[in-house]
Parts: sequence; C-alpha cells; structure tokens
Amino acid sequence: MLLGTPTFLYGYAKYAHHYDFYSLRYVLAGGEKLKEEVRQLWQDKFGIRIFEGYGTTETAPVLSLNSPLFNRAGTVGRFLPGIEYRTEAVPGIEEGGNLWVKGPNVMAGYLYDKGFVPAPAWYDCGDVVQIDREGFVTIKSRLKRFAKISGEMVSLDAVEKLAEKCFGTDRNAAIQIPDAKKGEKIILYTMHKNASKQMLREFMGQNRQNMLTMPAEVIVVGKLPLLGSGKTDYVTLKSLAAKEATDNA
Repeated sequence: MLLGTPTFLYGYAKYAHHYDFYSLRYVLAGGEKLKEEVRQLWQDKFGIRIFEGYGTTETAPVLSLNSPLFNRAGTVGRFLPGIEYRTEAVPGIEEGGNLWVKGPNVMAGYLYDKGFVPAPAWYDCGDVVQIDREGFVTIKSRLKRFAKISGEMVSLDAVEKLAEKCFGTDRNAAIQIPDAKKGEKIILYTMHKNASKQMLREFMGQNRQNMLTMPAEVIVVGKLPLLGSGKTDYVTLKSLAAKEATDNA
C-alpha cells in the first residue's frame, strides 16, 4: 500500500520504471485535489487505480475514502464508519456547505504551552463540500480559499481552474488581499510566461464566465513558492502581494 499527495504520486510515477510498483495493491491519495492526469498516468503506466480520500490532522487523519467497491472519480469517497457529519450553509456560497464532523477519531484537543485545550464535540473542517444521495463527498473549496468581493463570495480555486483552461498550465495560484473599494481583490500568479490580464479577460468573455472572478492583477513569475508537501505556499504569496501593495501605495 502506498499513501501520498498527488504531487508526490506524480513525481514517483514520472521517474519510476514500469515494474517498480508491481507489488502494490492499493494507492491512496489525499492532501490535495487528485488531478485526472495523475490518475491516468498511474493507470496507463502501472495499471494501478488511485483511490482518493479526505481528512485532516485533527481527525487522525482520515474522514472519507474511495474503495474498490465504492468508488466515484472526482469525489473523496464516502465517510468511514462511526463518523457523524453535517453541513452548514455559508452566506454567499450556493453549492455545498461547511463540513462539521464528530467521531472517535476526532482529536481530544490541542496542547499549548499554557496547557491542554479540549476540542469541541463537533470539529469544524473548514471545507465547503457537497454530499450526494449515495454519500459520496465532493470537496468544493477550502472556506479560507474564498475572496469576498463587493459582498459576493468568489472561490479562489475556481479562479485557478479558469486560469488553467486559459493558459494551458496548472502552475497558477490565486490569493486575496484587502481592497479599499471592494473589500478584497484577487491577485493571480502564474508561470505561463505569456500570460496577461487581457488574455484572461478575453477568455472569460468568450466563455461567458462571471467577471466577478476576474483577478485585479495577473503576475507572471518564474516559479511558485511550495511547501515541503509540494503544495502551493499561499502564505508566502499573500505576504508578497501585501508587501507589493504597500510599496505601490
């Protein structure tokens, strides 16, 4: 069995020999969205199907998982036995709700310098999800990964997906920073060397996209900062954007 993030699974598959994983029975992915190209790469090169799951550190750490018998691509599977769940509506977000869970796998609390702080009975995952009639869970976005522009909630993940379709690369990162006029504004960083705001605007117009998701700025960079897990380091990008905004004020 092999567990890893899609970023690492892609790296393993890219450099591995076709027979390197002959003994693997299960490959489980979590920590970030499993892209179709990674799923297909493992299937074509090794004949192995990746099962995507979901969880948090505070839930030790798995909440839901696809399995050989119950598998639906694009979802993170169904909740494990013993886990209670509910969703709460989020103002401004029409599809899905904020996920709360309860169960024996939820941690007892946090240990700080000042002592132990018990966790509440229900844990707030901070993710906007949709759950279908068969119990399959689809992650829509991190609740923190939304910008509030003129009172409207805009998914930063959706902005990145639009950029990927427009620029032909997934090396894009959208962040939000405060804006005096609209509350917040979106800054898009991309590694596409010919990308521009005009290029994205025209693409969105041609495809009838909501212009509320249009970034205030499109900035081309040589590389995006990454965490040790291979995920985009949004904290560093937000700090960079805030500094640039201050310098240009």
